[in-house]
Amino acid sequence: PTGSLLYPYGPHQGDETNPKHDDGTSEAITLSVPFTFYGKTHQTVFVNNNGVISFDEPIRQYTPDPLPLVDGRPFVAPYWADVDNVLGGDIFYRQTTDPALLEDISQDITQYFPKSPFTATWALVVTWDHVAYYGSTSEKGNTFQAVLTTDSKTFYIILNYWDIQWTTGAASDGDAETGLGGTPAHAGFNSGDDTNFYNIPGSQTDAIINITTTSNVKVPGRWVFQVDDFQVTGVDPPQLNNDCWL
Repeated sequence: PTGSLLYPYGPHQGDETNPKHDDGTSEAITLSVPFTFYGKTHQTVFVNNNGVISFDEPIRQYTPDPLPLVDGRPFVAPYWADVDNVLGGDIFYRQTTDPALLEDISQDITQYFPKSPFTATWALVVTWDHVAYYGSTSEKGNTFQAVLTTDSKTFYIILNYWDIQWTTGAASDGDAETGLGGTPAHAGFNSGDDTNFYNIPGSQTDAIINITTTSNVKVPGRWVFQVDDFQVTGVDPPQLNNDCWL
């Protein structure tokens, strides 16, 4: 499926494809532009099959733990759960300086953060395309995407949730037929310093299945964060936006 929510992805875009291994991971990806996350700069990331992009070392863990983790692992979890791409789906990634894509990303971020106009010079686009869950006896698949981007001064992560049909793998006490129940998926950010973290609302509850309808930038299914010096934005309930206290 393609929609305006997802930036272009797939082999025809020059994407690499992760190996078909349960709890697998990409090779170490050396970033052509170092990425600053919670005040620390990293040159290596791993795209982990289980819905996590981690800095400096892979994460194979399949049942999410509540954040913050105290073991010092910095990562972003677009949708941390027990993906099994052997049973179905693909995980794609590419670093890009494609001008058309960077222009789209720049326009989007500038629209969401108008006080600081942004011109992207680099992006890492990671897409989980119709991925299955461990132990699945169904055809259910999840499609979601994470984009890391920078103008070399400010660093952002865009999370796009296009189609979410399951929350839990069978080894996380999920139902093999429905992909629901047990310990549901987690979406959020872990700084690695055991203090700073962010949980997208609904994480590790059944409500995470509705992440395609939630947002912090008024675009259903999209969450955008400045992450160099992590900024939480727009988590007010929408009905407060028009209130005038003057």
